Amino acid sequence: MDESANGDLPTVPLGVLLAAPALGLTQVAGPPAADRMVGTVGTTEIEDPTPYLVGGELLLTAGVRLPGTADGIDTYVRRVVAAGVAALGFGVAPVHADVPPDLAQACDRHGLPLLRLPPATPFVAVGQAVYAAIAEARNRELREISRAQSALASAAARPDALRSVLGQLAAHTGAWSVLYDAQGTELLSAGRRPASPQLLRDLAVRALRRDGGPTAAAAHDPDEGIHLTVHTLPAGTGRTTTATLALGQAATTPPTAVHHQVTGTATVLLALLTGPRHALSTDTHSVGALVQLMLGATPAEVAPALTSDEGPADGHWTVIHGHYSDGTPPAAEPAQLATLASLLGTPYVHIDGSALKALVPCAADARPAVPDRAAALGWILGYSAPVPAGDLPLADTQAQRALQRALAAGAPAVVHTTDPLTLHALVAPTDARALAHTRFAPLDRAGPPGAQVLLDTLRTWLTLHGSWDRTAALLGIHRNTVRHRLARVGELLNVDLQDPGTRMELWFALQWLPGEAPNERS
Repeated sequence: MDESANGDLPTVPLGVLLAAPALGLTQVAGPPAADRMVGTVGTTEIEDPTPYLVGGELLLTAGVRLPGTADGIDTYVRRVVAAGVAALGFGVAPVHADVPPDLAQACDRHGLPLLRLPPATPFVAVGQAVYAAIAEARNRELREISRAQSALASAAARPDALRSVLGQLAAHTGAWSVLYDAQGTELLSAGRRPASPQLLRDLAVRALRRDGGPTAAAAHDPDEGIHLTVHTLPAGTGRTTTATLALGQAATTPPTAVHHQVTGTATVLLALLTGPRHALSTDTHSVGALVQLMLGATPAEVAPALTSDEGPADGHWTVIHGHYSDGTPPAAEPAQLATLASLLGTPYVHIDGSALKALVPCAADARPAVPDRAAALGWILGYSAPVPAGDLPLADTQAQRALQRALAAGAPAVVHTTDPLTLHALVAPTDARALAHTRFAPLDRAGPPGAQVLLDTLRTWLTLHGSWDRTAALLGIHRNTVRHRLARVGELLNVDLQDPGTRMELWFALQWLPGEAPNERS
């Protein structure tokens, strides 16, 4: 199914008719026609049917008034090709015993597929087959649109609504889908990114700078063979329709009628999701929680009302603090809030100048997923550990300190450690890794069996609390081999492995070797 010359009306490939055994059609001239699209069927027996053609037809004729000369036939074919006819079907008998050679030659010259209809195939049967195929194509189209709209609606109900809607749009259209602000900043995207997205960005910026309400624009990048479309999203309330965001799409094929419908639905949803009411979370759950808080309820009492039905059952929360470090602080506009809410996976986001605070419902054992796009948009983030609602003040402090560490280290984000009382929390990760590398560097001079074997033996021995026999059994070697290896370690590192303090220091250093760093650490 594809778009036809008649706009977005369904069309079917000519190959569907050629493959129908009941019709018995064969192609006798013209270019390969299997992919030629047909939108309707027409029957004619006049010398010049072009005034009655709209394009995209399978034009059927028995040649009753076909010109009698080669030049006349050539003119006839040239006219119907100029009128946009998809293919010509010639019915043999009763007028002609077979397809006239001059007609076949003219169709070859002008690139018009020519089909032969056997005497037993009525023109009506061909029309019925075409319209049945179009009806089936239309049904498939409607089913595809319905599935896509259902997926988009479900995505819009997720905490990361913007990201989810863009993901579904990309999946159902095959196009890279991206949301731009008025400056051309890429807020969110989904799908396969084109090699050069700059042309799409420029198209979006130009569309957003036009006066008036929502608009659409399209372009084609011949160098990459990419089809570009942009739809601006309205913002504001009442009579204000100024566009502040644009949805851009880049695809390797032209958009179909299905793609237009799906994109239209996504555009409406994205406009709603970035509108003031949705972005500011004025839903009944949030309003009810606010009322309870103002009337004296505790955070622990109102937290269940803020967690969606699909959220975690144990009701834990992660607090996020953020700092905007990329030039002028953004205004707390709905589009900015909606974008960050989608990135962070929560509607509970507050921006005050260059500062951000957010609450993310999560499971007790959740490890925050730091979004890459947040750093690209200029935000540095600090995350608390998951806490129950009653411990939110503690989590607020954790997030604040994590943000301070991120700012000091120049990192895009820092996640609060869950083990702040260990020695690991007292040493900066970069310093610890450098110390571990320096501490074990002498082992590189060990010779056979090599530094890695010596490290594995030392690690196993320390794990088993210095047991020679258990270490030998676990490694599958003789206990004297264990003693020899560890003696070599002590000699190269110039340490006494019988000293408990030395063992402790080596154990901690081992944890910071590449691939061994603890997972739960800022």
